[in-house]
Amino acid sequence: MMTTLIQNETRRSALLSYFSLFTSLGTLLCCALPSLLVLFGLGASVVSMLSFLPWLVTLSRHKQWTFAVAGLLIALGFVNLYITGPRLKAKTCDSGDSACDDASRASEIVLWVSAAIYAVGFFVAYVLGPILTSLDR
Repeated sequence: MMTTLIQNETRRSALLSYFSLFTSLGTLLCCALPSLLVLFGLGASVVSMLSFLPWLVTLSRHKQWTFAVAGLLIALGFVNLYITGPRLKAKTCDSGDSACDDASRASEIVLWVSAAIYAVGFFVAYVLGPILTSLDR
């Protein structure tokens, strides 16, 4: 019973962290990376990337939804890791259980990497353009 509860919590935390990572990578690929490449004068690279990965056009047309879903998943990951996770860990794991500590640490690393990727993507997709436009005047 206790082992099953630990496994379910670990699986749920890992899935949420990995979904956060993949959605933040999606925001980076669809919206931030093409803008950054065009900014550096690599428009031909963007064209070849879009011909190889045509689904990026659909994602970039709906970038508000892409960023909203990714941000929501990352926020839920933080809630899970720092609010609900410690309460469940205290109930289900022993104080020196290395499996619980390793799973928590891995989820924490993946979540923070996801948040960093999301922040870079958000900056390039929404903030960098207006900054460069105001500097151009």
